[in-house]
Amino acid sequence: MAKKNTVLYLMLIPGILLTFIFNYLPMGGLIIAFQKFKPWLGFTGSPWVGWDNFRLMFEREDSLQVIGNTFAIAGLKMLSNLVVPIVFALLLNEVRQMFFKRAIQTLVYLPHFLSWVILGGILLDMLSSQGLINGMLLPVFGIDRPIQFLGDGNWFRAVVVASDTWKEFGFSTIVFLATLAGINPAWYEAAEVDGASRWKQTLHITLPSMIPIITVVGTLSLGNILNAGFDQIFNLYNPLVYDKGDIIDTFVYRIGVLSGQFGLGTAVGLFKSFVGLVMIVTAYRLAYKLANYRIF
Repeated sequence: MAKKNTVLYLMLIPGILLTFIFNYLPMGGLIIAFQKFKPWLGFTGSPWVGWDNFRLMFEREDSLQVIGNTFAIAGLKMLSNLVVPIVFALLLNEVRQMFFKRAIQTLVYLPHFLSWVILGGILLDMLSSQGLINGMLLPVFGIDRPIQFLGDGNWFRAVVVASDTWKEFGFSTIVFLATLAGINPAWYEAAEVDGASRWKQTLHITLPSMIPIITVVGTLSLGNILNAGFDQIFNLYNPLVYDKGDIIDTFVYRIGVLSGQFGLGTAVGLFKSFVGLVMIVTAYRLAYKLANYRIF
């Protein structure tokens, strides 16, 4: 069997090498979190400071602020990206015209493939003071004063969550549509014979059948609780919304790369990775306990 699959094993080599080079080899740089790192001195010449960078991380007010922002934005995204695809899948499942159904599914699926560089530019134009929303749509409803969507922290969070949901819910819907396609049609036929309406069938057949996959998707998303979306935030935020929109990834970029505080930036990133590891392990344990889902 091993000889038969030799070619397949050889095909894995480029992927393994790329993973090692870009994911495992850079982990040696985590030593910077315990140093007052100076690029001209390198890893071996930079002075060792132990846990000072981690202590500084928790003493800085902006560090605690970005951790809270990350949890808040990621949590809202997780909730929205779970509820909206479920509701949309249920509604789309009721469409009987296959051409219309596939057309809608394709349209909501396409934004997933657009980068945040493109979408960020579009949103910046649409949500500016003279953009489409403030310049044309709001005056129709009698709102003459422009809303600072990207200049007010509370509005910024709403824009971030809403735009991320719009971009990703079509892709997430596929999982739930596949679950709906696997439900035994005989159950619906028996329910119709008993006089159950479409709402009753959804309530007593469709939703209970979706609970296992909802549990799996919901629990596994806990592993991304600290991934609030660097690409999206970086392309949309500005100093006016740092108090509500700055997250760990953008904070590490500003502190570590732009400000040259490499030790502090690495310490914050290492803290995020550690918490993410704990959340991923917890999520898989919950998925196994609640839905008997496991990879290994």
